[in-house]
Amino acid sequence: MVPVPKLTPTDLVAALRNPLAFIADRWTPDPRTVRRAALAALVMSVVIVVTGGAVRLTGSGLGCPTWPECTDGSLTPTTALSYHSAIEFTNRMLTYVLCAAVGWAIIAARSQKPYRRGLTRLGWAQFWIVMSNAVLGGVVVLVGLNPYTVAAHFLLATALITVAALMWQRTREGDGEPRPLVGTAVRQLVWALVAVTLVLIAAGTVVTGAGPHPGDSGDVERIDVSWSGVAELHAVFAWIVVSLTFALWFFLKGVDAPQGPRDRVRDLFLILLGQGVIGYVQYFTHLPTVLVGLHMFGSCLVWIGVLRVLFSLRERAEVTADVPVQAYDAVSASIAGPR
Repeated sequence: MVPVPKLTPTDLVAALRNPLAFIADRWTPDPRTVRRAALAALVMSVVIVVTGGAVRLTGSGLGCPTWPECTDGSLTPTTALSYHSAIEFTNRMLTYVLCAAVGWAIIAARSQKPYRRGLTRLGWAQFWIVMSNAVLGGVVVLVGLNPYTVAAHFLLATALITVAALMWQRTREGDGEPRPLVGTAVRQLVWALVAVTLVLIAAGTVVTGAGPHPGDSGDVERIDVSWSGVAELHAVFAWIVVSLTFALWFFLKGVDAPQGPRDRVRDLFLILLGQGVIGYVQYFTHLPTVLVGLHMFGSCLVWIGVLRVLFSLRERAEVTADVPVQAYDAVSASIAGPR
């Protein structure tokens, strides 16, 4: 075993003053460790969305009727409360697991050599989004599951997934200036796909806010619109996303684009097919909770798939003393692909 070095009083002062710098001075993680840390943060950002959906679908949104305590005078559920309290409290506790995953990503990024400031900032961005969403989650409880706050809670979780996916991507490429792998027309089409997907996700929160799963068995305010009408509009945007993805794949194949972007578009198309099947089945079977939960998980996968398509359109080389920034070599076969 590797002996643990003794800490001097000076070391303790340095650790208290700047713990991240203290760790970075004594630990250099393998690049795979940094990638895995970033991936762990991304996975947990999806898990917290799915478990949050489970809270709503089981009617446990007010299982802990106050915040930050579970009930007045107690941080944990009491014996007088139901299993709904355990479900809601478990979801709250998973926030700490998410914080640990994000913290590991920050420490790994900060300790990497050479130091990459941009990567560390992406880790800290996740931390502040988690903190903001924790506070917003408390507001959701305090206002009795107001559907607009629930929608904002989900959209902020989507922002967390976005930053986590970007950090994971950046761990697998260098810090050189991005070089496009496709033409302007393709990039514009992908940005249109990103925009319509965001509208699709936003419409999904309206469907949730107007639908039959308010998150609690009590009298919970709902968005005053026709649920079936909003669901049909949501389906229209879904078909637009599918059509754009289908057109994008043929466009990339026609212009002989690198294999990387084509593979990412293919993956997205398969995810959309699965999500579409779940969406229509849950609609015609009157929203069984299991399928609604799978649909929420699929929503996360769709957004990650769209982001991966966007990220695959460029490559970034390593920046070293011997290689000028203008030199662009593919750093990942999954991004650049054979050309």
